[in-house]
Amino acid sequence: MTVTRPTSDATDGSGSSRRPGTVRAIAVLVLAVLGMAIPLLGPSAALHGTGEAAAPGTNEVALLRTVLFAALCVLLGELFVGRLARSVPGAPPAAPRSWAPYAAAAGFLAALGLASVVATGNLVPHSLSEIDVGGLYASRDGKLALLEVNAFLIAGLCARSGRPTVQVWPLSAVVVSEALRAHPATEHGPLVGYGLTVVHLTCAALWAGGLLHVLRTLRQWGPGEPGAALLGLYARVAAVLLAAVSATGVWSSLRRMPPGTILAQLTDTAYGRTLLAKVLLVAVVAALALWARTRLRRAPDPLTACAPARVEVVALGLVVVVSGLLTALPLPIRW
Repeated sequence: MTVTRPTSDATDGSGSSRRPGTVRAIAVLVLAVLGMAIPLLGPSAALHGTGEAAAPGTNEVALLRTVLFAALCVLLGELFVGRLARSVPGAPPAAPRSWAPYAAAAGFLAALGLASVVATGNLVPHSLSEIDVGGLYASRDGKLALLEVNAFLIAGLCARSGRPTVQVWPLSAVVVSEALRAHPATEHGPLVGYGLTVVHLTCAALWAGGLLHVLRTLRQWGPGEPGAALLGLYARVAAVLLAAVSATGVWSSLRRMPPGTILAQLTDTAYGRTLLAKVLLVAVVAALALWARTRLRRAPDPLTACAPARVEVVALGLVVVVSGLLTALPLPIRW
């Protein structure tokens, strides 16, 4: 198969024609609706029978964090793959239309929504009068929320400028802010937690967002050696990213759930159940990545690796959604 877009309508056995673009748009819409349903409906399913109580606004926070993480993936993925593409010999000058301004806008709105939740005492505001903007400066979480809002705003302005690569600095601020938010200063060994989260979040965003932009770039380039070379470059880096994501994820989980309790907590706590779902999804993604890498190295046409890669990027999207849900659930261990 190739990565070029068909120019004629596909015809089924009954003789009727379908527009591939319309079918693809419908599939994307269905996946988007399912992706939104997971953070909105997931907390009640994860908490069922655990005896744990969800914090107010858990559903909304899970959805906002999912959007924030997805925006970060798109932004970092474009920068990462853009750099890889420039190193490919004989690469076509054509490039896919940048999604960075739209991703930065989505991240800004999500960060703004999360900041409004912090400004109302971690409650979902129902009116503007409930939001205490000045109170954000009085707390650690409030300052981090404001930093993320400003960082996405600056990233969007950088994306529109003549030097979009400078987005790396505000995006780095988002990653560091998330690491600080996830690990309060009262936690045992917070510096270790900061470092693990920075590496985990950065590598995961490069992996998921990078694959998405690679597939978009190959679609723009069409079949040929440059496309195979770009896919090969990404595959080599992705292997390292997968190893880093797995190592930091396991280490972080062991810090939250000691080995003696982890088996019970994986089934008896909402955090553990969601973490187990994430681990299973990552295992599926790893299998798909191995399949794509095998095709890339052994198939007569290396670009046939795009078939499992497309499924992989959908699975990675589900990982991002589950990760957003995971951050909104109560931790199984109180520090």
